[in-house]
Amino acid sequence: MRIALFQGAPRPLDVSGNLDRLRERAHQAAAQGAQLLVCPEMFLSGYNIGAQAVQRLAEPVDGPSAQAVGELAQAQNIAIVYGYPEQGEDGAVYNSVQLIDAHGRRLCNYRKTHLFGELDRTMFSPGEEHFPVVALNGWKLGLLVCYDIEFPENARRLALNGAELILVPTANMAPYDFVCQVTVRSRAQENQCYLVYANYCGSEGEIQYCGQSSIVAPDGSQLSLAGNEESLLLADLSHHTLRQGREAFPYLADLRHDLHRVQR
Repeated sequence: MRIALFQGAPRPLDVSGNLDRLRERAHQAAAQGAQLLVCPEMFLSGYNIGAQAVQRLAEPVDGPSAQAVGELAQAQNIAIVYGYPEQGEDGAVYNSVQLIDAHGRRLCNYRKTHLFGELDRTMFSPGEEHFPVVALNGWKLGLLVCYDIEFPENARRLALNGAELILVPTANMAPYDFVCQVTVRSRAQENQCYLVYANYCGSEGEIQYCGQSSIVAPDGSQLSLAGNEESLLLADLSHHTLRQGREAFPYLADLRHDLHRVQR
């Protein structure tokens, strides 16, 4: 499967403009043979927009923006992962990402479970225990959001549930370049899976995003790496490479589950 990752500057509070931008990038990615496009965290609304704006722009999982993304995914024949503020049925607002396939069907919605600092906590409620693994084009996918990938338990849980590819829309900022440069590569290698880390570049209010989005192979090598400018990355995934990696480093098979139960 060929996948594409879009790194760009945020356009806060401009949902319609971001849908237009998504349409352009989906067309560009599909024209280069990509079957999946991954965009950053809170892509539709912007991330650093404040609690009032988040409340105003939040939509249900099947809201008008989801329908618009479904239509453009079907028109461009490409699956899309995008971040948005979700209005839950319980009245809470979540920092969510959604996967819509090339037929316009909603395959998976994930709510960020680990909130980062007061910025996240003043805008969102944490997602509950729901770490789905879904099938797309013969691959098993898991979703996380930004800070979630910095907890090894999250990626390991997805890998043990069969994930071969972990998609991580993010809004990572300076001075946390270490996460872009080291952490995401470690998560891929230690779980022997592909990992896509889709970040912003540029600034949003006082936040300076650090870019460095990447598509990482199961051995931790960077198949494609962005700098600090707007980029569309592409990479090809191979089940053969995945199998080779898991044979060379059988961490998942050799894990002592009896020694690593989570104590509550």
